[in-house]
Amino acid sequence: MYLWSKLSGAQWIDAWEERFAGNPNFVMEYIKGGKSVRLQIYCDTKKAADEIFELFGGSVRKVKNAEWQKAPAIPKPLKVRDVFLVSAETEEKQLNALQKEFPKRELMIIPPEMAFGTGDHATTSTCLRFLVDISRTRKNEKWSVADLGSGTGLLAIAASKLGASEVWGCDFDPFAVEVAKRNAQRNGTPDITMKEQDVLKWKPRKSGYDVVLANLFSTVLLEAWPVIAKSLGKGGDLVVSGILASQAWEVFEGAAKEGIGFSKVVKKGKWVTAKGGWFSDIEGKSS
Repeated sequence: MYLWSKLSGAQWIDAWEERFAGNPNFVMEYIKGGKSVRLQIYCDTKKAADEIFELFGGSVRKVKNAEWQKAPAIPKPLKVRDVFLVSAETEEKQLNALQKEFPKRELMIIPPEMAFGTGDHATTSTCLRFLVDISRTRKNEKWSVADLGSGTGLLAIAASKLGASEVWGCDFDPFAVEVAKRNAQRNGTPDITMKEQDVLKWKPRKSGYDVVLANLFSTVLLEAWPVIAKSLGKGGDLVVSGILASQAWEVFEGAAKEGIGFSKVVKKGKWVTAKGGWFSDIEGKSS
């Protein structure tokens, strides 16, 4: 057993919580005084711990069995509308039991690796629900999807299963891209295109996409609005998340400058997720 650890300023707590949401071996400990936190992740192999070290720095050391506390049980499966069941389980016996228990749901297997988006975080789960709703309005038509900040690839995989004819996803983190590709194979959606890409440097195709999913931090969204606007096709649906409630108004103002508005906003805890599109399209649908 190996332990990755790192000290961080307390102001970055939200970012770390979101980054490692769903990993049952993630521990965050407040340092006396409250200005710093100690981040720890127990890993089965040194390779796994080194991969985290390469991404975030910190340190890696071997731990004795006595130091290791049994990881929490795999979280309960996430039900999404009446369509999906998202599980972190990978054992065939347990998966078969889940499918038998929920025969009418599409099972998606997303194990808790070092990439964000296992479905148990409020931002990802709300994005999934919005995506199901969007797919129902686009039934019997071809629609394309761009998933910006794919993480584990959960949203891209869901889009493919919901009938999207083309799914393109990207993440800045090369490890997340590899995780997403593995999950696409695992879930029977190998046709998804997944790329390592900085959204801020991305040049979307001229025709844009019918549906754009952007589960990104507020600070990234504020800079990325011009790019996101170029990626959203006429009549397109946009879902954004990863927004702290305290920063939501600023994020929405940035979108408005590009002609984008939001018709539905959901707040869960300190996180906000919103569904919208071009102002002209939203006004047309409501008139």
